[in-house]
Amino acid sequence: MEEIALPAEEVVALDAVAEGVYGLRIILVNVFAVAHDGGWTLLDAGLAGSGPRIVDWAETHFGTTPPSAIVLTHAHFDHVGALEALRRKWDVPIYCHPEELPYVTGGRAYPPPDPTVGGGIMARLSGLYPREPIDLAGDVEPLPWDGTVPTLPDWRSVHTPGHSAGHVSLFRESDRTLIVGDAFCTTKQESFLAVATQRPELHGPPAYFTTDWDAARHSVELLAALRPAHIAPGHGRPMAGSETTEALQELAARFDDVARPQQGRYVEHPQRG
Repeated sequence: MEEIALPAEEVVALDAVAEGVYGLRIILVNVFAVAHDGGWTLLDAGLAGSGPRIVDWAETHFGTTPPSAIVLTHAHFDHVGALEALRRKWDVPIYCHPEELPYVTGGRAYPPPDPTVGGGIMARLSGLYPREPIDLAGDVEPLPWDGTVPTLPDWRSVHTPGHSAGHVSLFRESDRTLIVGDAFCTTKQESFLAVATQRPELHGPPAYFTTDWDAARHSVELLAALRPAHIAPGHGRPMAGSETTEALQELAARFDDVARPQQGRYVEHPQRG
């Protein structure tokens, strides 16, 4: 697989997110690595073709030691694009929520994106984004239903559906670090300008790929109740501090006003799988 030819500013290290948590942004999506006793674990797998970038970045932190596992927040194209290449490179276990398994084992395509939600060109172009499943049947295992995360004993998975049926976020209670996936963003993902400038501010999940807005609101409420002090998002810059905690409380309280679109195919008619 050829390495993506990108300007340097499109591959950005997001280090020192929290203790033992490192991030990398490639174009418009983040991946994270979590160090732990005995090794490290990769969270998500970015866009197609970004595998060499992820490997090079991981080696700056962990040398040639492969991850203990790869854990997926969900299986949209921009979070699993390099997954097959990374599996070939490292041959390690891969985990996702049981409800997300059909999208990584060839069983089911995601519901269609919704270009009508408004907000900017990223939304208008969403009809072009891939939604077909990848097929790693036999290589992906379900996360335990009890919220434990294999290889990450200090973390728990939190089922946060809405953006997708099997979406999960990961939370570490000791320092209230939240790896949020796409349950919400710290950039307005529908807007090309916001994606380009990466100004950190809280927004709902990417509207063009969110198919159950009531579930998405409940998920943000659930995460706000955790009062995270460090937020590592799938899209946008990591944020930290008491102001971030309060901003998430406000997003949860005003979700229908500031995050739910005024129009769109799933606003009144959710599709849950």
